[in-house]
Formats: sequence, C-alpha cells, structure tokens
Amino acid sequence: MNANFRNLALWAIIGLLVVALVMLFQQPSQRTPIRDISYSELLSQVDQGRVHDVTIAGNEITGHFNDNRPFFTYAPDDANVVPRLQAKKVAISARPMNEGNSWLMSLLLNALPLLAFIGVWIFLSRQMNGGIDSALVAANYDDWTVWNLLPRGDRGIVNAKFCARKGR
Repeated sequence: MNANFRNLALWAIIGLLVVALVMLFQQPSQRTPIRDISYSELLSQVDQGRVHDVTIAGNEITGHFNDNRPFFTYAPDDANVVPRLQAKKVAISARPMNEGNSWLMSLLLNALPLLAFIGVWIFLSRQMNGGIDSALVAANYDDWTVWNLLPRGDRGIVNAKFCARKGR
C-alpha cells in the first residue's frame, strides 16, 4: 500500500472522528426533551386551548403547547380527534407512518463510530506488526548495520531470523 495513501486515510479517519465528536456534543444542547403525555391529557389540553400545533403520523401525535414545549402521545383510532382539534383552531399537519429513519439507517448511524474505531485499530495494528526486524530490512540496511543498531539482548533473535532467511 502506498505511504501517501496510508497518511491520507489516517487523516481522513481522524477528521471524521473529530466531526462525529463535535456533532455528538453539539446535538443534545440543541434538542429539547419531548414530554410524553397520555391521550386523555392531550384532549384536556386541547379543550383548554393550550395546544398550538400537532403532527399526526398514523397513531402517533406530536406537537407543541402554546409555550412552545413539545409533546408526544399515542392515539387510539378516534375519528373525533381531528374535528376537536379544528374546533379549537389547532394547526394540524399529517405525515405517513414511516417517514422517519428506517431501522437499517438507525443501525448504521449507531454502528458507524464503532466501525471507525475498529478500522483505526486494525490500521494501527498493521503498522506495528513487523517490529524492528521488518522496519530495518524494509529500509535496506545490511546485516552488519542491523547488528550494530540493535541492543545486545535482541541480537541473538535477529541473528537467528537473518540466518533462517538466508538459509544458513
């Protein structure tokens, strides 16, 4: 593999991880927690005129109160809910049930940081795989230079590897 490609791949992975970390820490502050309310509480809030808008997606109803707090509820099959909302002048929008992220996309987005971490781990372990023997041989050092560069404890191991490689 080309050394320039390795450096480019490493910097690309580092850049993606930095972007992912920024997005991870930025997202919770931008999101407000959605209050999960019961269906009967939604009806009483509508009757009191405290609901500003709703979005109906199948049986799921999300919306905002007049003070802009979000809410979520699951509605049974009730044909009277839309006329009741219209009578109180609540803004209604409807969406199909599966307009959100599919489970496959969710799985991919949740697994992406783990896959990036494993990729960096494999990349770094391959970089360190050869040890001093392959690093010095790859740099085209002769036997005498390798022998003199090594600490005394490693000389026997490296000598055995060189002799085995040369058939001695």
